[in-house]
Amino acid sequence: MRFFALVSALLLSGSGWAQTVIHAGLLFDAAAGEVIDGATIVVDGDRITSVQTGYVGAPDIDLTDAFVMPGWIDMHVHIGSEQNPDRFLESFTLEPADMALRAVPYAERTLMAGFTTVRDLGTDNGVAQSIRRAVAEGHIVGPRIFTAGKSLATTGGHADPSNGVNSELRSVPGPAEGVVNGVDDAYQAVRARYQEGSDLIKLTATGGVLSQAASGENPQFTVAEIEAIVAAARDYGFRVAAHAHGAEGMRRAVVAGVDSIEHGTFMSDEVMQLMKERGTWFVPTIIAGKFVEEMAQVDGFFSEVVRSKAAEIGPVIAGTFARAYRTGVPIAFGTDTGVSPHGDNWREFVYMTEGGMPAAEAIVSATRSAAMLLNQWDNLGSIEPGKYADIIAVPGDPRDDVDEFGRVHFVMKGGEVFKR
Repeated sequence: MRFFALVSALLLSGSGWAQTVIHAGLLFDAAAGEVIDGATIVVDGDRITSVQTGYVGAPDIDLTDAFVMPGWIDMHVHIGSEQNPDRFLESFTLEPADMALRAVPYAERTLMAGFTTVRDLGTDNGVAQSIRRAVAEGHIVGPRIFTAGKSLATTGGHADPSNGVNSELRSVPGPAEGVVNGVDDAYQAVRARYQEGSDLIKLTATGGVLSQAASGENPQFTVAEIEAIVAAARDYGFRVAAHAHGAEGMRRAVVAGVDSIEHGTFMSDEVMQLMKERGTWFVPTIIAGKFVEEMAQVDGFFSEVVRSKAAEIGPVIAGTFARAYRTGVPIAFGTDTGVSPHGDNWREFVYMTEGGMPAAEAIVSATRSAAMLLNQWDNLGSIEPGKYADIIAVPGDPRDDVDEFGRVHFVMKGGEVFKR
């Protein structure tokens, strides 16, 4: 009898696995930006096979008292690290294996917070690629990872690994290490990222807060260099993300054709208009600005060169987000987590709503918009037939109480339940 029941289940599923029926009380339709009151989701293997209004059949998973959403996508994390007062010293004392092992709980906390996919924007020594593989093969628990690998910089720029190192220890990094000086280097650096197994390219168009260098906002690439990076990236099917705080570096990156501006702290009206015209996405990372501003008040947490930049740049990002949203710049959700603690990513939703974005639009930024920027809209970003069964739930409606974003109590990624 059990044999015939098993055969029947296999035939019904069509894939060798029994279907899972989920009843959702309130279902967020990310494609439309609307909420469906009562729906049935059918999952077969790692994909969604149907979504119907109302309750059909007996549920395997009952979420009728919950607000159900597509798994969130964080478009800016650093999965292999977490900021602490010894972070710069650890770059000398820790092995890549140490960093990978430390990242195991980071990955799990991220998934349990409701983020089923992340875009890692800068992790060295192949650590993010190793974490990506370990998650994909089921060795550790974590989100689906797309990684840029080593960020690209100019000599002395924000992602130059030799910054802050004394002359006896300082190397002369080149394209293989992600340091670009000229068009030829740009092509070589992109090809090196392809060789190391990256999924996209990240460049540091301006100075940054956490690097051991004086300026946090000066432009650090020429337009020709960024154009070369973008052209090389297109050859390999890569999209390009540009870290940028200062307006001139941002302008150069947008004109040169990058896909997204990260942080955007001192974004000018001119840059906002260029981004609207060209469809360049803005990934705000408000939580990172608030975190570094707070830590700048703690003696010894940052070096003095970093501390002054954190105090200046951190407080500005929230206001820039509010202006960009009012202006109509395309916005995708991102946090720069790894600067702030992993698992706190959800707080970005709260800061976005404080900046004037309704909660429903904030959800869209972390689902449909993020999937579009990631070039994964066919697979991710909404609860629709054919897409990965990445489904999360919170007890209440976050449109009424934004703290609900921090109360994720159900997480399914690729049809597998990780939190229930």
